[in-house]
Amino acid sequence: MIDIKCLGSSSAGNAYRITDGHTALLLEAGFPYKSIQRALNFRMTDIAGCLITHEHLDHSKAAPDIMRAGINIYTSAGTAAARGLAGHRLKVIKALEGFTIGTWTVLPFDIQHDVEEPLGFLLANTAGDKLVFLTDTYYCQHRFSGLTHIMVECNYSEDIVNERVAAGYLHPAQKKRLLRSHFSLENVKEMLKANDTRNVEEIWLLHLSDGNSDAERFKQEIQETTGALVRVADR
Repeated sequence: MIDIKCLGSSSAGNAYRITDGHTALLLEAGFPYKSIQRALNFRMTDIAGCLITHEHLDHSKAAPDIMRAGINIYTSAGTAAARGLAGHRLKVIKALEGFTIGTWTVLPFDIQHDVEEPLGFLLANTAGDKLVFLTDTYYCQHRFSGLTHIMVECNYSEDIVNERVAAGYLHPAQKKRLLRSHFSLENVKEMLKANDTRNVEEIWLLHLSDGNSDAERFKQEIQETTGALVRVADR
C-alpha cells in the first residue's frame, strides 16, 4: 500500500511525500525548507531520502537545506552541477542504474526537458507496489509494466493553449516552450494507453497549469481512459 501526500504541485513549487508504511521518501523539494517542515508536521527525520528530477527551483529550492538537515539528496550529475550541490549527502544517480532506499528500489530514467540532465523515477517496494513518477517532460520513450500507482504531469491541453494564443492571452513563444517542456493531457492519454494499467489503483495528475488546464475535465478524461481512481494534486 502506497500513501501519497501532495505538499504542492505548480510552478510555485512541487513536493510530494510517499511511503509504503516502512520507508518515507520526498519527491522533489520545490518549496522553502521551512514550508516543507510545516507540511510534514516537522517530522523530517522520517524522510529516508529525497529524489529530485531537475534543477528548476520549483523542484529543487530546498535541496541544500535538506542535505544540511541530514537527509540524502538523489539526483543526476547535471542537476547537481546546475544547482551547485555537493557534499556527502549528495548521491549522484544515473538513468537506468537502479538503487535502493530502505524498502524501495528506485530506477531513474531519462526524460526530455529544457534542463541539463532530467530524470523520472520508477519506484517498487517489497510488497509488490510499483509507482512511476513523471513530470516536466514533453515525451517519455519508456514503457512500464505492473504499475499500481502513477504520478504524472498533466500541465495543459492543446485546445486550451490554442484558444488562449488566438485570444492574445498567451504569446506564441510561450506556447512553443510549453510544447517542448511539459506534458499535455493528450500525451498523458497516449502514455497511459501505451503502458500496462490493468493493476493501477490510483493516478495523480501533477503540475496543472494555472491558465492552460481544466482540472475537472482532465480528471474525467483520464478516468474514462483508464477506469482507475484519479486525483488532481493540489496547486
